Amino acid sequence: MSKFNAFQRKTFWVGSLVVLLMVVLAGCSGSKNDSAQNTGTNQSANQGTDTSKNTEPPATGGTFTYGRPASVTSFDLHNQITANNAFAIDKVFEPLVAFDSEGKIMDWLAKSHTISTDGLTYTFVLRDGLKFSNGTEVTAEDAVFSIQRHLTVGGPLAIAAQVASLKAEDAKTLVITLKEPYTPFISELTNFSNGILPNKFGGVTEEEFFKKPIGTGPFVVEKWDPAGDLTFSKNPNYWQEGKPYIDKLVYKLIEDDSQAINQLKAGEVDGIETLALGNANEVKQGPDTTVATNGSWVTEQLFFNTLDKHFSDIHVRRALALALDRDGLTKALTFGYAQVANSLLPPAIPYNTNDTIKALNHDEAAAKAELAKSKFPDGFTTKLLVASGNSTRAQEAQIIQAAAKTIGINIEIESVELASFRERFFAYDFSAMLNSGQADSPEANSILAFQTDPNGFSKSYWTHYTNDEVTKLLIEGQKTLDGAERGDIYAKLQQILADEVPYIPLYYPDIITGVRSSVEGLVVLPNGSLRFEDVRIKK
Repeated sequence: MSKFNAFQRKTFWVGSLVVLLMVVLAGCSGSKNDSAQNTGTNQSANQGTDTSKNTEPPATGGTFTYGRPASVTSFDLHNQITANNAFAIDKVFEPLVAFDSEGKIMDWLAKSHTISTDGLTYTFVLRDGLKFSNGTEVTAEDAVFSIQRHLTVGGPLAIAAQVASLKAEDAKTLVITLKEPYTPFISELTNFSNGILPNKFGGVTEEEFFKKPIGTGPFVVEKWDPAGDLTFSKNPNYWQEGKPYIDKLVYKLIEDDSQAINQLKAGEVDGIETLALGNANEVKQGPDTTVATNGSWVTEQLFFNTLDKHFSDIHVRRALALALDRDGLTKALTFGYAQVANSLLPPAIPYNTNDTIKALNHDEAAAKAELAKSKFPDGFTTKLLVASGNSTRAQEAQIIQAAAKTIGINIEIESVELASFRERFFAYDFSAMLNSGQADSPEANSILAFQTDPNGFSKSYWTHYTNDEVTKLLIEGQKTLDGAERGDIYAKLQQILADEVPYIPLYYPDIITGVRSSVEGLVVLPNGSLRFEDVRIKK
């Protein structure tokens, strides 16, 4: 999937997304896309503090309070996609396989897994002694129920593989058989949407279950206001013995990024999800604050609604791409915490072509010539939709507005509250918007499918971009084994996107989370989520 973070997105995106931003650049290059690598970023998460001088072990217990720009509205893992919900769901539900801070796939609830040579049969063996938070044993039947429910519901991160059968061979062994090879499958099983829940919801209704969810994750829901804060308590039956080290995890709603920084400095929160890149050094160098970082699977983008009369015109989109100085924008706004984007795929994802693709780089004369080929050679007036409360996005919008003006396009910036922003682009009620896309697993298809499939959940990330050749290449990439042939397919696909620009990739931001200096053991994942089970807070 390609998910948008609420704060970036994000981040992605929240985009982080995400929806959806998120100091060292991700290091995976396009020349290292072999299947043996299978990693996202080759940067380990910086835990934000130097523990080498500590003479006493950090204390266990206590509460970690985390400032976030959007509240958690649902724990239904099969019907959610935005970071505000995804990064709460993954604290309660866990998948059979997961990825680490470098994007490497590893066994998680499964102690082992095997894939048949024909790519059709996946066998998972569960860990011994695995329990749900209510103390009941986890069995293969629970995994069958969970994956079957995901197949039935579909949802924004639907399982795209053609599943022939799901079978619990015994209490600990799950066998999944596919009708045809689907290379991204093992990677996509790491998504939060493939977490394991109790068979038949543990005997309650769906509605009751998701109000008080039961999973295998390090935390359980203690108190939850869907319009406000969320309090987790530690799972006493967590399979990683002794973890989590903290007693409680609180998600505190702080909608404005400046207020979030102020509360971090004052010690009112232990960490903040939204940290504008321009504030990163300030927080990093603060007397009581620092940053936890990682390379990311995020691409900050300018999206076009191709149903709009102006942006249905390829020449208009190309003209704006040529008018915009993406390198200058990146340097001005990210303070060294991002890399200019030439391709949709971040460098931390295998098969990216950022260093080899022919992108539409800044050329004002060429931009004017391109606009002259369009149906609107004399320019026009349009609107750019932006979520309020994000200072980086506000500056991006102003830079884009100024660039467009040089070729005769007048952009009015429309800044709206985050919930309204989501509603608007879900309904295609925008001409252009600023958001970010991100992969949820270390797999090219994770972001490409979400942003190029006109028949998928997001209709090419709400751009409704449709290109038959792109769709054909997307499907070929899904069925082709990892290697040079798959790389060629994705290179062709990315070049078409660069030529037709249904969205303009701006930059690849690193994930930057602001934390108090007293925090240790925080793991930053390349999808923008955090692992809190190892967190300790020095007293």
